[in-house]
Amino acid sequence: MALTLADFAARCHAILARDGGPAGRAEVAAQLREALRDEAFVAAQFGPDAPERRVVYEDPQLGFCILAHAYQGAKESPPHDHASSWAIYGQAQGETAMSDWELVEPATPEQPGRVRWLREYVLRPGDAHVYNEGDLHSPSRAGPTRLIRIEGMNLENVRRLKYRPV
Repeated sequence: MALTLADFAARCHAILARDGGPAGRAEVAAQLREALRDEAFVAAQFGPDAPERRVVYEDPQLGFCILAHAYQGAKESPPHDHASSWAIYGQAQGETAMSDWELVEPATPEQPGRVRWLREYVLRPGDAHVYNEGDLHSPSRAGPTRLIRIEGMNLENVRRLKYRPV
């Protein structure tokens, strides 16, 4: 029997209600890895004209969101964090080259922060990676990809600071 979004969201809710910190997020990432192996679950999150970003679930009590991201072609994002939140990236299809960055100089609303490149790794289908508060990273996609991402809060209208590599 295929996993449903409601079942997956309920699992995430139970874990995060018990432990909303890094250990709980690691458990949610393990649940996401399992969900990404379920082809029917993944297919249900994306339609043929899936948008680049779509909130598929927002928890009314804890505020976390589950999103489906469908990128049609190559796309690169600059180094960023998730403001005062966290995120878990789950690779559903394609590959994402992810770079981690070290903070050199903090950002302000008026001035971009400065960051130094640390490492690069590839997220492949079935991989899920946790980015806790303050973790700086930048994704790069060479072709079409689909991700299921979980945010600690809906970041759609959250102002995030900018960073530039040194």
